[in-house]
Amino acid sequence: MNVLLLGSGGREHALAWKIAASPLLTKLYAAPGNPGIGREAELVKLDIADHSAVAAFCKDREIGLVVVGPEGPLVAGISDDLRGWGIRVFGPSRAAARLEGSKGFTKDLCARYDIPTAAYGRFADLASAKAYVEKMGTPIVIKADGLAAGKGVTVAMTMDEALAALDACFDGSFGTAGAEVVVEEFLTGEEASFFCLCDGTTALPFGTAQDHKRVGDGDVGPNTGGMGAYSPAPVMTPQMVERTMREIVEPTMRGMAATGAPFAGILFAGLMITDEGPKLIEYNTRFGDPECQVLMMRLKDDLLVLLNAAVDGQLAHMSARWSDEAALTVVMAARGYPGTPEKGSVIRGLDEAASEGAQIFHAGTAINGGALVANGGRVLNVTAIGATVGEAQKKAYAALDRIDWPQGFCRRDIGWQAVAREKAGAS
Repeated sequence: MNVLLLGSGGREHALAWKIAASPLLTKLYAAPGNPGIGREAELVKLDIADHSAVAAFCKDREIGLVVVGPEGPLVAGISDDLRGWGIRVFGPSRAAARLEGSKGFTKDLCARYDIPTAAYGRFADLASAKAYVEKMGTPIVIKADGLAAGKGVTVAMTMDEALAALDACFDGSFGTAGAEVVVEEFLTGEEASFFCLCDGTTALPFGTAQDHKRVGDGDVGPNTGGMGAYSPAPVMTPQMVERTMREIVEPTMRGMAATGAPFAGILFAGLMITDEGPKLIEYNTRFGDPECQVLMMRLKDDLLVLLNAAVDGQLAHMSARWSDEAALTVVMAARGYPGTPEKGSVIRGLDEAASEGAQIFHAGTAINGGALVANGGRVLNVTAIGATVGEAQKKAYAALDRIDWPQGFCRRDIGWQAVAREKAGAS
């Protein structure tokens, strides 16, 4: 089977790395890809926003499956368009991708189907939103309704922060994504990422992870797209997985089918594990980044077989096996991130880092004059596996310290909650 992978980040490099290992694969193409993905696939210059150009390429190269990595093309309806041209595609329809494309849509679905989530209000004008925030008080959570590259959420601990976040949404800081806002109750507990592979009817549990959203050690500073992650998430016990499936995922699958938009693809539930049980923070309709990187390290089965089963509606007959080991990834970001990153600095030492037993996934790199350079905010994902999270953490940082890139930075405490749990359990 020839496969076309769409996207260019660390998530897509991890998917390319796993798909490339499949005996089912004849040829892997990636558009636009990055230098790391180029080691696993043939890179093609395609504008993935031009759906007819993507379809023409698929017909020309006899592509048997298109795998859509990022959320933007899904929300723009690329899956619908490709299917309309008779091309098999892994990724939800435009209507189903509203679970990520509109936070308000998801909150209303939760209300309709009694899915546990934070209390909320939806607002299309600044004055009403501010009145609601002033009535509810802080701490409170402000979210741009649409896609904002992981940066449209503010956990406001003070009224000034909350009002400033509302101003940012409505003054166009997040483009059209902030034309409407969702204001949510602040939840306390431990966050976790829970994934399901879905075929429209069946949802197959597909791994757990925890990521680190804030830019600085100790979980301080602004939210980012993710500075690191590890898998599995200790808080997601078998009992918690069962509750999440029963209380959150299965009602969502029934609700989406009832609205005429059955969900097929990856359903990524961002959860808060509260004293009352799991509550949905938000849905994403694609693999997380950097959660995908740690999931692919632990997945024992052939990813391409599982993706095909999801596309063909055969997940009821499938299972997914996972390594008992833990995986951990550390994001190396360019100076300036999550603001405006500095691009163009040269990166050296990746072969030395890999010699420490780590897998280096490229997230924002390019080749310039024969040298590997930073070409984005999150640039590298240094990923390792070990018997415990603590062991995987040591391996990842040992590899990271071999990388020669003075203009890059990272958090030094990825996995701290799990490592603390392990130490407490050993004492």
